[in-house]
Amino acid sequence: MIQYVSSKSGRFHVETGQDIAHDDIIWIDLINPTREEKEEVEHAFDVELFTSQESEEIESSSKFSATEYEIGINMNFLRSENGNYFNDPVSFILKDNILVTQRTYEYKTFRDTYQKIRHAKPKNGIDIFLAILEIRIDFDADLIESITDQITKISKELLKDDDPEREILLQISSFQESTIAIRENIVEKQRILSASLKSKFFSKEDYQMLQVMIKDIGSLLDHTSFNFERLEFMQNTFLGLVDMEQNRIIKIFTVVTVIFMPPTLIASMYGMNFQFMPELDEAWGYPFAITLMIFSSILTLLFFKRKKWL
Repeated sequence: MIQYVSSKSGRFHVETGQDIAHDDIIWIDLINPTREEKEEVEHAFDVELFTSQESEEIESSSKFSATEYEIGINMNFLRSENGNYFNDPVSFILKDNILVTQRTYEYKTFRDTYQKIRHAKPKNGIDIFLAILEIRIDFDADLIESITDQITKISKELLKDDDPEREILLQISSFQESTIAIRENIVEKQRILSASLKSKFFSKEDYQMLQVMIKDIGSLLDHTSFNFERLEFMQNTFLGLVDMEQNRIIKIFTVVTVIFMPPTLIASMYGMNFQFMPELDEAWGYPFAITLMIFSSILTLLFFKRKKWL
């Protein structure tokens, strides 16, 4: 689908279709386009759109390419699905003050951008591109804040729970994976913005805005590092609590085993088939053996308490 934004007398119009022969178009937005739609845009605006393979490349040269008249950018957008985060490529081309975007999915960032440009009234495609970046950075900040709140919730549950469950460890691991994905995505933005600062394509005001965005990204990276360290600490705490619980269980079995060792020894002695064992022929033999067993167990238990092993 082709969606485009045109500016007429300071008023912005969002339209859909392949009728893109307008001089006042400042943004072409391709959403999962067909081959014919891509060829139409390439012919009308004299640009070469990125292929799927090019947009998924991880080399720096594939992420950002700039000339005196055109800038091409491939940036990954995080997409949430069933609690997991996936990176999907979104391509940007800036040429003749026109922005051409190419994406596969519908993102909230783009919906917010459409709403924002009605009030912000951008002059050209460069302003729209910077608006998309700004909104995306705000989205990353909200996402990090949401994960931080969930981490805090799990941390409180971990401290309250006397018997840590396997589910908590799985949640911690899931948040670690999410934090890593978010950090990689933010680092990619940082690289693209740094490369944009080195380009002579933008105006002085645009460079100032790019510098502000880089500072914002730096603070987000610091926050993701803090979250990752916190998750690592929680994971170590969880494993420590599990070890303590296992040691407690082993300690109980050890104490029970040691307590019953003296009675077992006594019972073994009186179970021997020797001919001369006077106690076996006496009426008090059985009560004596039972009393001796109980006394030996109590004596062992008192010894453990004195040593503070219980």
